Amino acid sequence: MSGWWRRAGADLPWHDPRGAHGVPMEGYYWRIVTDDGRVIVALCGVTGQTALVALATSPGGVTWRIGGPVTLDTAALGIDIAGLMRAQGPHLRVDLGAGERMEARITGGGWPRRMSGLGLGGMVPGLSQYWHPHVLGGHVEGHLVAGGHASPFSGRAYAEKNWGPGFPERWWWGEAHDQEMTAAFAGGTVRVGPLRFTATTAVVMVGGRVVQLAAPLALVRARAGDGHWLVRGRDAVHRLEIEGSAGPSPLRLPVPPRRAGGAVTHVDQHARGAMRVRLVRGRHLVLEREISPAGLEAGTA
Repeated sequence: MSGWWRRAGADLPWHDPRGAHGVPMEGYYWRIVTDDGRVIVALCGVTGQTALVALATSPGGVTWRIGGPVTLDTAALGIDIAGLMRAQGPHLRVDLGAGERMEARITGGGWPRRMSGLGLGGMVPGLSQYWHPHVLGGHVEGHLVAGGHASPFSGRAYAEKNWGPGFPERWWWGEAHDQEMTAAFAGGTVRVGPLRFTATTAVVMVGGRVVQLAAPLALVRARAGDGHWLVRGRDAVHRLEIEGSAGPSPLRLPVPPRRAGGAVTHVDQHARGAMRVRLVRGRHLVLEREISPAGLEAGTA
């Protein structure tokens, strides 16, 4: 039964959502903020035996390639795209040629809960998109070659996985972290059979504890547009507000095709935006902080 559930995109408790599900699209994403303030983004979108791999830096630019064959681990995080990317456990390597490559080792900040980033929603088979943030502010050390310059780096990292029948038709997303906390949200148009609606999930890790607001146990609303993002959520205990604003010189990131052989589109990711996070537990203010640089997106495929 669990094998069928996973092939339909869903995860039962205690299963590792980072592994490949056998669905048409498997997406992987890493965002690193170095100690000197540089942003590094690595991403991979797999459709069948073809993968789109990108490496971006801010300041800097974006390089991407399409290649294969692709080998994915179904039990845990494991990606091998011949000559372009390899990720196994804490290790990540991207090599796009033309002097653009990165090697990194990420430790700590792992997802501490038994369910995926969508909570109970992640157990529902047949959704058009699933999301799981599996590294929330882990420590990273590595080496980057970009724009003809090579340098070691250290800092903090965020990583997530998304998967489903294809990339969302419409989505909004944001993430920010510092030495003490991480906040992330993801939402968009969701289809379940003939049903169509919008949904947003938000998570905050602070003090080693994760607050997760996701349907059906929480009500989360979001607005995104004109360089502004606003997410408000609440459950029986918490109230969360995340407000994001666009930054200068966004990264023009490639969006993986919605299906094998489909067209590659692009989205502006505001890699140097700002995010204000306010979290209340009961009557107690847990957190109120502004973080920059934050990553923010609002796009259509």
